[in-house]
Amino acid sequence: MNSINHNGISVCPTGEEKYVYFNLTPRPRAKSRFCQYDYRHTDGELFYTVGHSLEKCREKRDLWLQSKAEK
Repeated sequence: MNSINHNGISVCPTGEEKYVYFNLTPRPRAKSRFCQYDYRHTDGELFYTVGHSLEKCREKRDLWLQSKAEK
């Protein structure tokens, strides 16, 4: 399996996103497929989440960015 981590630490560069899909069961099914998503803000802070699709992960990221901007 591809990984976006090395020794448990995200390898996501500043200002970029990395993601990988994985299955929780040996036989791929729609409900067992997930996306692991990392985004490192330009200030160096890491956002990470898991969702059923890349689009859902990006929606969560956008909410995080919005809350960060409001601070």
